Amino acid sequence: MPHALGDTATPKTLTDSVYTQIRTDIVDGTLEPDSKLRIEHLKKTYGVGATPIREALSRLSSDGFVHNEGQRGFRVSPISVADLEEITGLRILLELRALRESITNGDDDWEARLVTAFFRLTKAETNKDEDPAVWEQRNSEFHEALLSACRSHWLLRFYRIIYDQHKRYRAISLEAVNLARRNPHEEHQRIYDAALARDADTCCAEIEQHILRTAEISLAFMKEHVAQQ
Repeated sequence: MPHALGDTATPKTLTDSVYTQIRTDIVDGTLEPDSKLRIEHLKKTYGVGATPIREALSRLSSDGFVHNEGQRGFRVSPISVADLEEITGLRILLELRALRESITNGDDDWEARLVTAFFRLTKAETNKDEDPAVWEQRNSEFHEALLSACRSHWLLRFYRIIYDQHKRYRAISLEAVNLARRNPHEEHQRIYDAALARDADTCCAEIEQHILRTAEISLAFMKEHVAQQ
């Protein structure tokens, strides 16, 4: 359960904090797809009043994580095979565009950030006892580092929304992803090597296959799961 946010923070900080916590709980599956989001329950869960809860849910609705059902309140956005396919295509489109710009603009600071992120990710991937949540964070930091020299804040904003939407599906099918016959570290190594070599074409090709591979595993899991309903 998330920690209570308390009453000492400013209204803006309260809204931002509860927005982040609810978004995280949706992305990692704590708040299940299509589940009802009752204000009274959320107040107790996050330890804040109704106003920041409603403001956070409105923002989450704009980002596609929550459905606003008018007088009937709010509900976690549902999942579907068609939605995952569309999100996967959008992620590839946005990430490759930002990646090309980042590789073009990247300076020594960008390289240093990328080297650090890859080192931390490698430690998480090679430690069999590592908490999956730590790997997830290191994976996110690696992708962020790759794109960190992109100068379009709008592109990065939409990318982060789509990345978390894609992450919802990865979280839902996490067992299937973990059991799949693949070596994520080798995939990340190829992406990293191409990025440092400033080989944008190879780097984009590698990351596209990386995203598609994860999506294929999640799609197979979903289709099997739906078929068994």
